[in-house]
Amino acid sequence: MKKDIHPEYHEINIVMTDGSQFTTRSTWGKAGDTLRLDIDPKSHPAWTGVQKLIDTGGQIAKFNRRFANFGIK
Repeated sequence: MKKDIHPEYHEINIVMTDGSQFTTRSTWGKAGDTLRLDIDPKSHPAWTGVQKLIDTGGQIAKFNRRFANFGIK
């Protein structure tokens, strides 16, 4: 391995969305830093199978108004 070209590899703490935590090694942050996750396998729809539909700016209502009369004739 070449010297002085690789990032420092150290231990950090990971805090999941439910509050559980574990220690792992990473190049992220500094030694002993804590990484708090916003999305993890316990909360992400890809793993839980539960999808939350968030209507930002009325996009769903706009879609429903636009295609309300569209149907099989």
